[in-house]
Amino acid sequence: MQMPIRMPGLEPAALPLALLLTLLLALLAAGPALAADPDPALVEQGKYLALAGDCIACHTAPGGKPMAGGLPLASPLGVIVSTNITPSRSAGIGNYTLAQFSDALRRGVRADGARLYPAMPYTAYALVSDADTRALYAYFMLGVAPVDTRPAQHTALPFPFNIRGSMALWNAMFLDTKPFAADPAKSADINRGAYLVRGLGHCGACHTPRNSLMAESSGAALSGAALGPWYAPNITADPNSGVGGWSVDELAAYMKSGHAAGKAHAAGPMVEAIDNSLAWLTPADLRAMAVYLKQTPAVHDAADTRPPYAWGAPGNELDSIRGVAWPADRSKLTGAQLYDAHCASCHHASGEGSIGGGLPSLFHASSVGRSNTNNLVMIMLDGISRGSTSHEVVMPAFGKVLSDQQAATLGSYVAHLYGNPAATVTVAQVAKLRAGGQESPLVGMVRGALLLVVIVLVVLVAWIVMRRRPRT
Repeated sequence: MQMPIRMPGLEPAALPLALLLTLLLALLAAGPALAADPDPALVEQGKYLALAGDCIACHTAPGGKPMAGGLPLASPLGVIVSTNITPSRSAGIGNYTLAQFSDALRRGVRADGARLYPAMPYTAYALVSDADTRALYAYFMLGVAPVDTRPAQHTALPFPFNIRGSMALWNAMFLDTKPFAADPAKSADINRGAYLVRGLGHCGACHTPRNSLMAESSGAALSGAALGPWYAPNITADPNSGVGGWSVDELAAYMKSGHAAGKAHAAGPMVEAIDNSLAWLTPADLRAMAVYLKQTPAVHDAADTRPPYAWGAPGNELDSIRGVAWPADRSKLTGAQLYDAHCASCHHASGEGSIGGGLPSLFHASSVGRSNTNNLVMIMLDGISRGSTSHEVVMPAFGKVLSDQQAATLGSYVAHLYGNPAATVTVAQVAKLRAGGQESPLVGMVRGALLLVVIVLVVLVAWIVMRRRPRT
């Protein structure tokens, strides 16, 4: 007969308690990852929400592992390097509790108490519901592969912006911590669209202009803003400046594919948003976003006398250059000569593109008809690539081929002939965009204010010293 195995000093009646304590210690040692709900449906829901939030776009470097960080993000204050948000316990967020994850997502506060910069759009994610936050936590803890390496680079903004504690004051001024609340007077589509556009989709992070302290201007929501060298256009319901002339179906199709016949083709950061996020959303969610955008308060620019896609018609000036030799100074090439050399083979002689729109026309195209020509310039310089994995080139980049003068000449030619005749491209504009766009005045403003404070303190100390000096 086999005798029961006894542990020294432990009676059989105590075994269940010992096993329970052992299991509890094992769970604690395993870390917060096992505290996430392992329900597969919840993890899958979190994956969908992470797609809607476009997390992978910022937290995955080219050729890097998903969510492992290391992507340098240009900001008006300097380069911000994204962090590892995989469930690695040594390099990522594997030790985060749900509460700590929620604070980082919706309050901009890391587990160690350090403040995040609003390049992480926590001001928009603050609208995310508790239930969706829990689903996101489950996905990041259980549905993402851990990567146990930290990015080689780290964020190092110039003084005084390298003091993360200063973000506490900024948050007190600009962070609304209330989650999204549905408006009972609005339809289900409008409420769902508002939740996605204003919250997870953080559309305002790009399409809303910033004030002098780099916070979104609440009175001009979605009215268009500079995004580095690119321009995120007005997407309010205004018919000329915004998307008021688009149908709901056109908007939804554009967000899904990046193409709306006779209106626009996506380029630049919008391509990334579509390929990494919007293209993966359900038709119902895309429609809800479109319905919401169609009823946003319209913001109108007096310079916009018609929608940007309403400008232009077929035409060419190629007969004027037949048999004409190119000038020895290539900076003196005409717009027609540059168009013939670089554009006509795809967009055809009169800018009509190919039948079926595979190669788009240059007229009735928002990037050509818009008074702000930054995107027209950037498309010429950077081209258009689609597909996060296929890297399909839709349009080649001419940045290494065209000089600043040539790009300005060609851009103005295309805008005048096929788009808004009042639009123009300058050499200085091309040079600035090629260098990364307009810098924020905030750095100079803050440093000037600090210098003024130092001067005042020096004068005050000198005055105190003079007052205390004994009189002879």
